[in-house]
Amino acid sequence: MKILIVDDEKNIVSGMRKYFEQAGFSVVAAFDGPSGLSAFKQDDPDLVILDLMLPGMDGWDVCRHIRRDSDVPIIMLTARVEETDKLIGLELGADDYVTKPFSPRELVARARAVLRRTKSIPRIEQQIYEFGDVIFDTGTRNCNVEGKIISLTPIEFEVLLCLVTHPRLVLSRSQLLEMANLGAYEGVERTVDVHIHNLRKKIEKDPANPRHIITAFGAGYRFEFN
Repeated sequence: MKILIVDDEKNIVSGMRKYFEQAGFSVVAAFDGPSGLSAFKQDDPDLVILDLMLPGMDGWDVCRHIRRDSDVPIIMLTARVEETDKLIGLELGADDYVTKPFSPRELVARARAVLRRTKSIPRIEQQIYEFGDVIFDTGTRNCNVEGKIISLTPIEFEVLLCLVTHPRLVLSRSQLLEMANLGAYEGVERTVDVHIHNLRKKIEKDPANPRHIITAFGAGYRFEFN
């Protein structure tokens, strides 16, 4: 497995490189946003560890650019602890969020957990679900929306799969966290809200008034095929 580390603090990168290489990973490093994007395109890593505060282009913008073309797992690093920052990172498509200072051993463990949830997700039997102008294909793990292929991140796929396979059943946030194997997140059940928000933007004609992913206020979410 190849890891791309993008962080302008070279001593931190050196420490991360040591622990990841000892754990059997190949490591590529970049020290600013633009070079991080270049390394991503050139080296095709299996996972990106991305600092939020970078020269040239911040981590949010780097994440946004990566997500335009790829669903590679991304772990964001930051010295900021506000929950809002974490949710913004997840909304942009990050798979996990680690606050500095951190233990390199913990970061390696978190990286392995993210890879288990994403790269090592077993293929499931292909099923086609159609609702409105949307075709959800579990084989390709994509949606076709009005004839346009919409890529889902691994977590979005798992959340949508949970919903469509339990139609009209209200699933709580904690149930979705467990069923989509998101228990490694530190926390906050609001993580589910972020992924629901992203899914609605991708598949609903009017995300503010969704027809398919319905909020059950105070309880969770349910899915309607109508």
